[in-house]
Amino acid sequence: MIRLGAGPLGSVAVLGAHCDDIAIGAGGTLLTICSARPGIRVDALVLSGGGSEREDEERAALAAFCPDATLSVTVLKLPDGRLPAHWDEAKSALEELRGRSNPDVLFAPRTDDLHQDHRGLAKLVPTAFRDHLVLGYEIVKWDADLGRPNSYQPLTPERAEQKVALLQEHYGSQRHRPWYDREAFLGLARIRGIECNARYAEAFHVSKLTVDLEG
Repeated sequence: MIRLGAGPLGSVAVLGAHCDDIAIGAGGTLLTICSARPGIRVDALVLSGGGSEREDEERAALAAFCPDATLSVTVLKLPDGRLPAHWDEAKSALEELRGRSNPDVLFAPRTDDLHQDHRGLAKLVPTAFRDHLVLGYEIVKWDADLGRPNSYQPLTPERAEQKVALLQEHYGSQRHRPWYDREAFLGLARIRGIECNARYAEAFHVSKLTVDLEG
């Protein structure tokens, strides 16, 4: 397997339809990036949960998942499960983020996610971020929509365990859900690790990639 990097990283953007999406889908990767690059800029946009307990959880969690980063978090108040009815507001939020951020890599839901909020956000991303590397993260859930990813970030066992510990620590409102447990998170990470010859990994979907093989 060929290992390709994204080049020097100075800034990252992360998008979520709901509080905890980012941490579940890309938390281990954020820990890896931010631990290796103190001071890196991370801009986070979450479309729902604003003004609630969920926003408090999200802000504390992202601070933990992005250690020593220059972190900006925006949490909006769009209603959960209703993104298609709030298309203009979501698009405006992405365009506002693009106006103040030019990330080297962007993490977002994947376009074939069956949750309407995740899928809607994913489809909006290229309307605002047209010339960026976008990695679509995956979230295990009832919909049984896990696909065949085409890019991976290996995680050390310590990093994978750290991710799970932070998920359990910061999102108390989600602990009652049947899929929200250590086995689910580590199990998927172990499978993705097997697929990329690592112990654990997070996997992503890339719909378009420009390569520079000259340098």
